[in-house]
Amino acid sequence: MGRIFEVRKAAKFARWNRIAKQFSRIGKEIEIAVKAGGPDPDTNPSLRRAIQNGKGVNMPKDLIERAIKRAMGKDSTSWDEVLLEGYAPHGVAVLVECATDNNTRTVGNVRPIFNKNGGNLGNAGSVAFQFTQVGSFKIKPGEFDEEELELELIDHGLTEMGESEDDEGNRILVIRCEFTEFGNMQQALEDKGIEPISAETDWIPNSTVSLDEEKADEVLAIIDKLEQDEDVQRVFHNLV
Repeated sequence: MGRIFEVRKAAKFARWNRIAKQFSRIGKEIEIAVKAGGPDPDTNPSLRRAIQNGKGVNMPKDLIERAIKRAMGKDSTSWDEVLLEGYAPHGVAVLVECATDNNTRTVGNVRPIFNKNGGNLGNAGSVAFQFTQVGSFKIKPGEFDEEELELELIDHGLTEMGESEDDEGNRILVIRCEFTEFGNMQQALEDKGIEPISAETDWIPNSTVSLDEEKADEVLAIIDKLEQDEDVQRVFHNLV
């Protein structure tokens, strides 16, 4: 029983740690959006998107409102969005999206994670060229014809429409567009009364790397350590 209890306890802790990280990430997104475009989601598409992302991970309403108020305060933190580039072991390309109020601290935290785990942090532009930035929207299947929706969204920049699963195994639709068409796609979905589960920009690798299980675990270990850093928002890589 003791062993089972410890395993369940560890799983529960990992889950809550993941949720806390999601709330922190979206809280920063909200603050950045408010500072850039004001506190009214009706006139601030970036804030509207960040709030949708918060709802998508069940972020409590009071935490969303607190993030908006925090951004409006005179002593609010000014977050800079930074993209760090590097390589994990075995030549796997890695992009690290950060939101930081101290770039020196962030680089000082991220670099050792690479160095101590068989990777290396590169210069700006040394890795990003291996990826394409796209708009990515996740939506729930609804009372609409999916083929018809796909055809309609082509006029708003759609490049790909596929499907995936959420954390509970429920089917969801994934809509992608060129990065420059992100705003057009967001508006098109809103006009159709479709509220995305999430609306983000992703970095899609132009080519991928396949490794055996042992080597892949080494890469995933460094990805996990990067994701745990408080300044890191998201991590992208080309491992399959």
